[in-house]
Amino acid sequence: MLKDIYPTTRNILSKGEDIALLLARLTIAYGFYGPAMGKWSDISSVATWFGTLGIPFPTLNAYLAASTELLGVVLLTLGLFTRLISLPLIVVMVVAITTVHLSHGFSAGDNGFEIPLYYMLFLAIFASFGAGKFSLDHLLFGEEQ
Repeated sequence: MLKDIYPTTRNILSKGEDIALLLARLTIAYGFYGPAMGKWSDISSVATWFGTLGIPFPTLNAYLAASTELLGVVLLTLGLFTRLISLPLIVVMVVAITTVHLSHGFSAGDNGFEIPLYYMLFLAIFASFGAGKFSLDHLLFGEEQ
């Protein structure tokens, strides 16, 4: 019986794959928007903070992180070069986890690494599966984005 139900269920639910990818992209883009704008609003303070965290070349890395996040917001929203932008955004999340969140444990309520980990997992999905049909990637590059 389950062998009969599973293919039917898969066929029905797979119809929502592209809308799910779109909504996930927009959600993650929105999640990066606040931190990106916060960094750009006072980049010198971010560079100073990065220095206290032991991040090398703190000013350069503040600009790189802020630029990567802001570019990520734009590209994820448009679904343009989605696989490509997901990789540097994953690096930003790895740095955030190792320098800020890891010492606080897992829980998001304690500023732990829960949320950056979720972002990394979504970004890994985008890197693996692409942006879906509701994207400029699909419009410009076709099925295999």
